[in-house]
Amino acid sequence: MTRRWVWWGGGALLALALGGAALTMPDAGHNAPQALTGQPVTRGDIEQWVMATGVLKPSAQVNVGVQVNGQLKKLYVKQGERVKSGQLLAEIDPTLQQNDLRNAQAELNSARAQKTSAEALLTQYEKRLRREQKMARDGSGVPSQLEEAQAQYAAQREQIKVSQTQITQAEVNVETAEANLGYTRIVAPIDGEVLGIIAKEGQTLVSSDSAPTLMVLGNLDVMEVHTRISETDILKVRAGQPLWSYVQADPDTRYDSTLDFIQSIPEDALQQQADGGNSGSGQQPGAVYYSALFTLNNPARQLKTSMTAQVFIRTAQAKQVLRLPLAALGKALARDRYQVTVIKDGVPQVREITVGISDRNLIEVKSGLQEGEQVALAPQAGPAS
Repeated sequence: MTRRWVWWGGGALLALALGGAALTMPDAGHNAPQALTGQPVTRGDIEQWVMATGVLKPSAQVNVGVQVNGQLKKLYVKQGERVKSGQLLAEIDPTLQQNDLRNAQAELNSARAQKTSAEALLTQYEKRLRREQKMARDGSGVPSQLEEAQAQYAAQREQIKVSQTQITQAEVNVETAEANLGYTRIVAPIDGEVLGIIAKEGQTLVSSDSAPTLMVLGNLDVMEVHTRISETDILKVRAGQPLWSYVQADPDTRYDSTLDFIQSIPEDALQQQADGGNSGSGQQPGAVYYSALFTLNNPARQLKTSMTAQVFIRTAQAKQVLRLPLAALGKALARDRYQVTVIKDGVPQVREITVGISDRNLIEVKSGLQEGEQVALAPQAGPAS
């Protein structure tokens, strides 16, 4: 009986010992030390950008309207054709305007003839007045006849003034008729391209308070990009900053330019002022954007009206500085101070660094690291014990 318990007790102790040994033996598959790797600290340029979206428009665009009534007799250009300032674009049937000019010239001739007749009559009245005045001095005149001669002379002088006014009015009518006749020949006001033709040959055009548009011209050699900048970025940008952009239709082509203008009032607020300043509750309607403008040279004329452009405005730049991946930053100690884990000889070491500007991938290192040092990416290894 005693031997049986001793045998069972010894077996249990042996099993416990073997189990404990199994628990303390390292597992080659899970607990083997792993090699630590990192990203090197490099030297190069860092640029900080503000991104925005813009819409392309011609640097000059004119709606060519019609200022007189008549039938569109002839179109001399086609859509897409390049034109020069002063080039004949179209012609309206000039019959009505030619008749108006002849009528105006006839009225002018009539007014001039009436003045000539009035001047001749004035000469006659002046001679009679002098005779009556001489007879009055000699005592042989009749006072009533002198008074009548004086009245006729004065009235005729005023009639000549009326005739001169009629001549002036007739001259204005002739100038207006000549201008209207000239408007039947529609010429290009700018150098550019025919972006669109609205009217057709044979169509009757009626001018009113708003002149009907015949065609649209635009200068596509230089394009304007109208963009909007969020209020979160507006204090970072200013006129004169360099930028680059691309259009969605051709993302591989880069266009460099400079920011020309930033509007100091949001477009929505400007429209509100134009509408009388009625803002309702006075609360902001939503996101606030400020309009900005720059131009792009378009010698190949690849850029088209209303294209969408992605815009990158450079707000800061650092040349040939130490750079570190943003993913390597550890605990933030201050606005420009962070902890990073440097790997030296396979051993992680926590170090404090000072940083500068950053883009979306890299950040400038001002102090705390040297070029070529390896820095672990997050999640970082703990410091060596």
